[in-house]
Amino acid sequence: MRAWLQLGIVAVLGGAGYLWHTQADAWGVPAPLSLLGLERPTVAEGPRGAPAAQQVAVVAAPVRQAAVVERMESVGTVRAREAVTITTKVAGMVTAIRFEEGAHVRAGEVLMELDSEALYAELYQARASLDNAQSQLARARALPAGQAVARARVDELETLSRAADGRLRQIQARIDELRLTAPFDGRVGLRQVSAGALIQPGTPVTSLDDISRVRVEFSIPEVHVARVRPGSLVSARSAAHGSRVFEGRVTVMDTRIDTATRTMRVISEFDNSDEALRPGLFLNVQLTLETRPTALLVPEEALDSLGERSFVYAIRDGRARRVEVQLGLRLAGEVEIREGVRPDDQVVVRGLQRLRPDMPVRVTETMTRPTS
Repeated sequence: MRAWLQLGIVAVLGGAGYLWHTQADAWGVPAPLSLLGLERPTVAEGPRGAPAAQQVAVVAAPVRQAAVVERMESVGTVRAREAVTITTKVAGMVTAIRFEEGAHVRAGEVLMELDSEALYAELYQARASLDNAQSQLARARALPAGQAVARARVDELETLSRAADGRLRQIQARIDELRLTAPFDGRVGLRQVSAGALIQPGTPVTSLDDISRVRVEFSIPEVHVARVRPGSLVSARSAAHGSRVFEGRVTVMDTRIDTATRTMRVISEFDNSDEALRPGLFLNVQLTLETRPTALLVPEEALDSLGERSFVYAIRDGRARRVEVQLGLRLAGEVEIREGVRPDDQVVVRGLQRLRPDMPVRVTETMTRPTS
């Protein structure tokens, strides 16, 4: 009797276990073998048949195409397009100053006059001598044939007339030297002399600068010489003007490289119609070397460096392909890839430490970046 009772209990438990095993999914409870670790779990497959349990979860970012401008920096100095120090050629006393400091003057405008009374007296005397010589020559030529003077006398009178004319021109030139005029359009600087002063030849009177356009001179390393040519874009900033950016173009390149510094001088021109740039001003210059409108960019986090070599993991066919890349410019949070990736690639940004070449991956998040 006792044996039959035991067999009955076993049969009831076995039936209950079988019912639990077959109806566990319908009841929403784990199967008994699964709880005991005796049932093989169902395996989900990922891309290209890789089991999901074997895939590495990563964060990826698409390769971005954008314009990249390669520049080099230098320091430059502003020069006037035309600049001169106004000085005198002769000694004399200043009788009039005809310019205002800082004013704009035209070419040929009189800036200063020296005492010329003595020369004007000589001019009147020379003009009288010329008039007398010309009158005598005219009378000699007008005499009738019977009263004609000798040819030698006519030649002598012609010589006297030319000498008197030369003397008059000489005095006029000396008078002109006593008037200082502007050689070109520009803006005068500070006055260095006063009316009534006795000055000597070479005495500075003022400066004259044409700054409607200015020249900015700077130097570039010899490694960039082949990449710079007349017309290259130049931008400049000055501490005096805050964030304002001035735009210009390269106009002249020196024909020689300085053997001491291994640099070459470059001159650029900037429009300066508002005269914001003054001669002597210090500028921070950026010279455009190359513009690449369709450069490929990836986040800096995607780089896997090994010595001087760089790699990225490009996701292709559901696997992380480790490819060597050639780097270009480094931007804010991004780096340019010159060779190694394609525009339609995705690269792994996070999860690099767990990756091995050609491992199956599962992208859990795709990073987005600005397209500016």
